[in-house]
Amino acid sequence: MNEDLLSFIWQFQYFDASDLRVETGERLQITKTGNRNSNAGPDFANARVRIDGVDWIGTVEIHTKSSDWMLHDHTGDIAYESVILHVVWENDMPVYRPDKTLLPVLSLKGLVRLSILERYASLMGTHGIYDSVGIACQEQFGSVHELQKYSMLDKVLLERLDQKASKVVELWQSNQQDWEETSYQWLGQHFGFKLNDPAFLRLTQIVPLKILQKHRNQVRQIEALLFGSAGLLPEISTESESEEIYVQELRREYTFLAGKYQLRNFQMNTHEFKFLRLRPAGFPTIRLSQFVSLIHKNGPLFSALTNADSVRDLQKLFSLKQSDYWIHHFQFGKLSKSDVPVMGKDAINLLIINAVVPLLVAYSKQRHQPELLEKALNWLSELPAENNRITREWETLEMKVKTAADSQALIEWYNHYCSAKKCLDCNVGAALVRSS
Repeated sequence: MNEDLLSFIWQFQYFDASDLRVETGERLQITKTGNRNSNAGPDFANARVRIDGVDWIGTVEIHTKSSDWMLHDHTGDIAYESVILHVVWENDMPVYRPDKTLLPVLSLKGLVRLSILERYASLMGTHGIYDSVGIACQEQFGSVHELQKYSMLDKVLLERLDQKASKVVELWQSNQQDWEETSYQWLGQHFGFKLNDPAFLRLTQIVPLKILQKHRNQVRQIEALLFGSAGLLPEISTESESEEIYVQELRREYTFLAGKYQLRNFQMNTHEFKFLRLRPAGFPTIRLSQFVSLIHKNGPLFSALTNADSVRDLQKLFSLKQSDYWIHHFQFGKLSKSDVPVMGKDAINLLIINAVVPLLVAYSKQRHQPELLEKALNWLSELPAENNRITREWETLEMKVKTAADSQALIEWYNHYCSAKKCLDCNVGAALVRSS
């Protein structure tokens, strides 16, 4: 038994409530089990019970054993003074409130149907059946009604968008609620394509957008500021004379501009950028050159993103060609045997999914404009699904993965429910446990 299962049993009253009594013998009637609390404090709020004819309104705390009250140090905690009932599996010791009165205890051991416990044990792999499997219910998944599955898809998609949007809002707050600067940093971070996200975010915070905007028409100066601040500019080059001229120009520009804007002390170290196990087209040097192109060719990014009418508009915005040097090189001084490709359609779609959509959702929430949320959802529905290990695993369970809305929802479902074994918080898992 664990607290998650016990909370589930209490919340949906999956126990024999025909003749309930607290441990001291008084009759107990449950009017309302309460609202589940996911924050600090008692597990259920706004519960209503009647004990020995007296009505109580307050909170309910759930523990496997009553002694866990002491173990979790609730005694003397003001947040727990409102507890009207202590629901446990096993009552192994009396618990007292701060005013020395005995806390009423309901022990559920012996009141829960064995079938509920067996189904939960099977689902969680306690018999060793599913221990190494990501989706614990894969054997039973086909038996669950489609309505449960697709209602879960809707739920997890919105949860994923909320979670990503909250990160945008956090960044926005740190930028004094400047949407342009936030868009620049958020987009820049995602040009790291996950592996280099932290380094790209740090770089955009070292070199503010307002500095780059002053040099927007001078692509070499933008390159110098970003490559130089990233610590990627080589000190010595073994290139041909014509190529050396390019590197020297960047070094010269960076030296001047870093001094002008007092950036030298914030210069990053080359090792902060990861190259290992990346294809040359995905090297941070190439992605950074494409980000330079985005800054150089566009005015205010935030307006361009939020005012886009269609996925096609966004795809055009991100159809970026790096400068000539980076067509023929994948690192400084390392000539490519063939032309380095421009940003591909898959990469562009990932930027829209992971950067643009959350940005629009965050803005929608801050401005209370639900039509922007609807636009973001429409974009996800127009984009093709991502193809990765997680989506392929769902496809083996005959889940349709056609659009980015599908793949984003399934990734969230897998990562935050299946992998975390939060089966009781999942529509499908809960349905399997309570099925008759």
